[in-house]
Amino acid sequence: MTEEVVPGFRFSRASYVYSLFRPDIVKELDLHRHGLRLLPRVPSSFTPTSSVEGGYLLLGGGAQEDFREISKWSPEDAVAYARYNAFLEKFSAVLRPLLDCPPPDLSSLATFPPLFNPHALRLWLSNLRDAAFYGAWLASLGPSLPQFFELLAAPASKLLNKWFRSDILKATLATDAVIGSMISPSTPGSAYVLLHHVMCGVWCNVEGGMGALSTAIAQSAREAGVAFLHSAPVKNILTRPAAGGGGEVEGVELDSGEVLHAPIVLSTVAPSITLGDGGAVGAAAGGGLLRGTTSQSYLPPQLRDSLGVLCESSGSVKINLALSSLPNFICKPTPLGAPAGPHHRGTIHFESDMETLEAAFRDCALMNAPSTRPIIEMTLPSVLDPTLAPPGCHVALLFVQYAPYSLPGKPLGWDTPGEREAFAASVYAVIEKYAPGFTASILGADILTPLDLERIFGLPRGNISHGAMSLDQIAFLRPSPVASRYAVPGIRGLYMGGAGTHPGGGVMGAAGRNCARTILLQN
Repeated sequence: MTEEVVPGFRFSRASYVYSLFRPDIVKELDLHRHGLRLLPRVPSSFTPTSSVEGGYLLLGGGAQEDFREISKWSPEDAVAYARYNAFLEKFSAVLRPLLDCPPPDLSSLATFPPLFNPHALRLWLSNLRDAAFYGAWLASLGPSLPQFFELLAAPASKLLNKWFRSDILKATLATDAVIGSMISPSTPGSAYVLLHHVMCGVWCNVEGGMGALSTAIAQSAREAGVAFLHSAPVKNILTRPAAGGGGEVEGVELDSGEVLHAPIVLSTVAPSITLGDGGAVGAAAGGGLLRGTTSQSYLPPQLRDSLGVLCESSGSVKINLALSSLPNFICKPTPLGAPAGPHHRGTIHFESDMETLEAAFRDCALMNAPSTRPIIEMTLPSVLDPTLAPPGCHVALLFVQYAPYSLPGKPLGWDTPGEREAFAASVYAVIEKYAPGFTASILGADILTPLDLERIFGLPRGNISHGAMSLDQIAFLRPSPVASRYAVPGIRGLYMGGAGTHPGGGVMGAAGRNCARTILLQN
């Protein structure tokens, strides 16, 4: 979404960068013809220190520039960095084909379908085909298989310590391992989260903000005959008994009471909202979208059990700021009136050591309180796209961790007067140490806590991936071992294709594309 939350300033209010999006979708929907314009962020990463003598680390300007930058901190790391990137690319190349392939349902392969049921046989054969693909993929790893499984299961800190000595480099890279999750770099499995975020190439801004991507998709869809309803919340997914047992969808009921009849319903909201109680979002509406004991009874017990224990924990806060001027960093000053420098183009990190990340996580995870020294990623999209802000002004997007969903001891939680502002002030105070005058440059703010992210965008507990990207909730376990192939078992015609399904979170489109292809195959 691109929204003018502060008059004259346009914000990518929730998601804020483009990289993971599947290239096949761009081609199939001809999105560039429909207005999609990408602005590569080169360099891609800037980590300042809080003094002139402390220096900085600027990455993503090319192999030679990266070597020169890292050499300032560790000549050994500068040599290792190219090999580290090749190592990650090796496994990224292995994983990419899996993004576009439904995971197999291994449990159902053991039972051969009745030969007189062509539909069931077709589903079984497609499942067998995908299982064979995954098996061939595993076999292709060969001697690299142990290395790959270590990468999946290891803490990011273990991976980074194996490759590097410099704390500022490790801390810069480690942020990709914890983004949007309630984990630390030392949490087992965080190395996979890092890999997930680096496997798809150069990170870009979208001209016009991230909403321009949605607009391009919508224009392509309208050209294909799709009709849209806006501001029309769905109250209920309607079901009825199906011939032969189980249930089938018959459409949806809107909050207005209007009923839309359809033999297929595809939900891209979180599984817990589609099928379960929906957390606070569902509670506010009286439950999830699949309401009533009859509809719920169609679901297999294993799926209902999986939804009951689905991990949706998060610790993310998004702060969108209108600025009167560029941040001016102590370690790399920008003369008054000078244009933005290369260090303003990418993601700006404010953590130069691993312990800062670990301590921030401990504050939140152990004390169940907002981190006293939050972790911050800042982007300045108006540097590459001046149309987002008035002349001389800028838009800053802050992705912040860690803050809990609820605040014990405060009955109103984040709705306690001044609570959001107090946390935001602690964020500004961190940035102020690196860029004095930053707080004074703020003209307006949009502060979105985990509770706000849930209320506004339907992200359960504020989780940007609709559920943790932990090893027990990826691939054929996402969101449940019996519902990993997008079709909801027990209810014919009901499908899920959002971030809570394979391959997970990020502005990727893969889950929706896989789901659409599954619908075409099954119908």
